[in-house]
Amino acid sequence: MIPYLSEFIGTAMLVILGDGVCVSNTFDGCLFKGSGPIYVMLGWGLAVMLPAMAFGVQSGAHFNPALTISLAVIGSFEWGMVPGYIICQMLGGFVGACILWLIFKDQFDQATDPGAIKGVFCTGPAIRNIPMNILGEAAATFFLVFFIVTIPADAASGLGKFFVDAIIMSCGFSLGSTTGFAMNWARDISPRLAHQVLPIPNKGDSDWGYAIVPIVGPLIGGILGALLGNIVVGWL
Repeated sequence: MIPYLSEFIGTAMLVILGDGVCVSNTFDGCLFKGSGPIYVMLGWGLAVMLPAMAFGVQSGAHFNPALTISLAVIGSFEWGMVPGYIICQMLGGFVGACILWLIFKDQFDQATDPGAIKGVFCTGPAIRNIPMNILGEAAATFFLVFFIVTIPADAASGLGKFFVDAIIMSCGFSLGSTTGFAMNWARDISPRLAHQVLPIPNKGDSDWGYAIVPIVGPLIGGILGALLGNIVVGWL
């Protein structure tokens, strides 16, 4: 049970820390409101890196169903563990989003912009064009998984997970401006569900019509990134 519990806790931490950056940058009542995209990119990179370093040995620190499936496709992860990992990741994302809401409840209670409220839970496009939005998510996740597969990691010490910070920030800086770079069902769909069910004033619609983008895009991009990464590693 240790790997599954690690995926649950690590994903919850990722969502709390990552979406906490979004809340702090967006809402009145936060000292860091308006800090800007560099603050968000740095914060999200750290939000992924630190849980990955903590749980890398215990579970591999996937925290992302698209990554788990992609690694299984290239034989780097057991298919038999995939369903359990995905369930724990999705549950962790939901619980993390609920804890985030509790931590920032005062800020949520006084927020009035439905788009801003939804935006701290899940992603949305700069220009709504579903096929192109899927392409954007696929491209960002392609690079995420490609570099995870190809960059050597010292799993015993956890230092290899430091590179995850650089990967996340690079994907965000370069490719994140079109969709908000979800790259991860547990980071988008689970918090989107939390947005749906939590008693948040003025929250508006959860936009489930867009949910296909952070599901299909990361799956396609992740698998392609893993396949190419596996070929590149094979060159050695």
